[in-house]
Amino acid sequence: MIGRPRRRVNSGFGRISRAVRRMGRAFGRIWRRSLQLRVVVSTLLLSLVVILILVFVLVSQITDRLLDVKLTAATEEVERARSAVERDLSSSDGNTSVENRLRQTRSLLTDRDVDTTDSSGTVGTFDTVLIVPGSGDGGGDSGVGPITEIPENLRNMVQGGQVAYQYTSIPTASGGREPALIVGTPTNASVPGLELYLVFPLTSEQNTVDLVRGTLVTGGVVLLGLLAAIAWLVSRQVVLPVRSASRIAVRFADGRLKERMPVRGEDDMARLAMSFNDMAESLSKQITHLEEFGGLQRQFTSDVSHELRTPLTTVRMASDVLYEGRDELDPVRKRSVELLDKELDRFETLLNELLEISRHDAGVAELAAERMDMAIPIDGALATVSHLAEETGTELVLDLPTEPVIAEIDPRRVERILRNLLANAIDHGERKPVTLTMRSDGDAVAITVRDQGIGLRPGEEKLVFNRFWRSDPSRFRRSGGTGLGLAISIEDARLHQGRLEAWGEPGKGACFRLTLPLVRGHKVLGSPLPLKPVGGGRPATSATSASTTTTSTSATSTSPTVTTTTTSPTATTTAASTTPEPEKPTVVAPAATPDGDAAATAESNVGGGGGVTD
Repeated sequence: MIGRPRRRVNSGFGRISRAVRRMGRAFGRIWRRSLQLRVVVSTLLLSLVVILILVFVLVSQITDRLLDVKLTAATEEVERARSAVERDLSSSDGNTSVENRLRQTRSLLTDRDVDTTDSSGTVGTFDTVLIVPGSGDGGGDSGVGPITEIPENLRNMVQGGQVAYQYTSIPTASGGREPALIVGTPTNASVPGLELYLVFPLTSEQNTVDLVRGTLVTGGVVLLGLLAAIAWLVSRQVVLPVRSASRIAVRFADGRLKERMPVRGEDDMARLAMSFNDMAESLSKQITHLEEFGGLQRQFTSDVSHELRTPLTTVRMASDVLYEGRDELDPVRKRSVELLDKELDRFETLLNELLEISRHDAGVAELAAERMDMAIPIDGALATVSHLAEETGTELVLDLPTEPVIAEIDPRRVERILRNLLANAIDHGERKPVTLTMRSDGDAVAITVRDQGIGLRPGEEKLVFNRFWRSDPSRFRRSGGTGLGLAISIEDARLHQGRLEAWGEPGKGACFRLTLPLVRGHKVLGSPLPLKPVGGGRPATSATSASTTTTSTSATSTSPTVTTTTTSPTATTTAASTTPEPEKPTVVAPAATPDGDAAATAESNVGGGGGVTD
């Protein structure tokens, strides 16, 4: 029973603390985003500090002045009262008891017309206390008036022959207490040791101070409100042009190059608006000029590529005639014809890639998506680069899921991406195994190509997708690439609304990852495969079981080796094949190439899937 109320209290406290935290976070967001709020709040805080200091100083000075006036008048009144006491006691009957004589004297002082004195208005009402030390019963003090209200330390000073005063509090008729000023003085009356004390209530002075304090506080609150309104109006004059500049800058960044700030007056804000408009006009002209220049450049590239196709076709026909009869030529001419045929292949590839990249630049590239098994473009890419693996003795390690992965893709473009990645991996893999892996998580499919070659230096994982970029220009490229392969590949991936990413370390190889949505138009949020391989060797397979495809084994040691791995509970198979086309390869990871060029020398990169000629 005790635990339940405690839990309820803790739950209520938790709700309150969470509400306070939410309010604090909301205010923090508003505080960070609003310059006007910061100006107004800062002005209020500083004004509040100044007003508090001003109120404290004024109240202190007024209080001190009132008390000084009261003390001066009270001192004068004490002197008159002492003279009156001494005169009254000296003329009274000596046979009367001391207590009766003191009562008569006190009554005389109380009933005395104080209006006859100049200071009576300042002194106000007061009470009289007369004390005779040691004259009471048992040797105690006797006297008349509120003896108990006289502080002991004040009596000690008066008994020492001094006129003294003290601020204290005395009880009121309603049972409370009020501040008072008590002034005491010794007398030379006929009663030995008589002490005279006057008690002056400070009610009127306290009321005056309270009135002044209340007036100052009220005025301070009103002043704070006025200062807040003034700060809001002043800051608004500064913030409104800044907000206008911010809105216009956002529109300008969105492509609305005609947006300008209104210019009003000749002040600093007007000069800011004019400077902003000058900057916007300059940027608009430069952007327009660059767009025109880019359009001319794209048009020139497209026109040149188209115009070169006609003479290139004629040269190709003549080269084919020479190439078919090369066996009848002498060795020098035969070699020249072979080199001519090879370079014409590369020239055709370059023209096709220039046409393709110009389509991407112009924004007219179209995606011919269809629903199919991802193994189909993988098979086509492997068939295209198999002769490169055979020439270099590179082992291809394949890892595919057991279940087919169906996706809406453009098979020609996906095959071109994989062909570029595989050719790059073979080119820069230093004859070490190239691993291809594919995995799917139901939303996206990821394909990675991993090599064990020279790798990438820090920062080069972004540069590899630049056009004609090469990490080492002196390095020989077996694939005969043009330098546009990865630039086209990343555009193809973006056309699928997917991603193409690279990772690499010097001496540890590189890894390229292609991530595509299974359904066209869906956004890719993650990837089923990590970009950075686990460990330093082959990338670890996922929990999804993988199947393999093996080919026949040959005794020829120079033929390419296609190794298929599996994570299923059955077995792992390894086989070598002299056939340049693996039956069903599985790609794990796109291989990273430091020169940004993975285009195999194909018959046509635009047509896609052409055979590689060497």
